[in-house]
Amino acid sequence: VTPPNFVELEIVDTDPGLKGDTAGTGGKPATLSTGAVVKVPLFVQIGEVIKVDTRSGEYVSRVK
Repeated sequence: VTPPNFVELEIVDTDPGLKGDTAGTGGKPATLSTGAVVKVPLFVQIGEVIKVDTRSGEYVSRVK
């Protein structure tokens, strides 16, 4: 069985983002509903759903 290339997961814990810091090159760790931790941009908040690449385990985008 091959897993999908991308999965959509909810963020259950992350540090609050800094206001106005949306174009920073850095990121912050975020814990997902599965318990996995991925690095996400500073503007992503708790409760948001993000798309994660299952091959690399990296953040891809926010899901609207």
